[in-house]
Amino acid sequence: MTTLSIVALTVAVWGQRLLGGFVVGPVLARRPAMAQVLGLVPAAVVMAVIVQLSVADGRSLVLDERLAGMLVAGVLVWRRAPFLAVVLAAALTTAGLRAI
Repeated sequence: MTTLSIVALTVAVWGQRLLGGFVVGPVLARRPAMAQVLGLVPAAVVMAVIVQLSVADGRSLVLDERLAGMLVAGVLVWRRAPFLAVVLAAALTTAGLRAI
């Protein structure tokens, strides 16, 4: 990586932070509903990555035990179960189906 690209990336990151602080921040302060929706975006992105890693293998779709574990975890999260219970139930479901 050249020095110029490092400087350009540094300026871009700081510009993004300033834009968020001075432009997006005041807009969200006036619209609390939009702030709530945007607060859910990181969780949605993480969940999309988890699902993609669970059901895709390169360029093909793989429907195996991991999907059942994800389904169990999704139901438990929807029912507001504790985090440890969600993780353990999903892991036990996946491991149990793999043992069959």
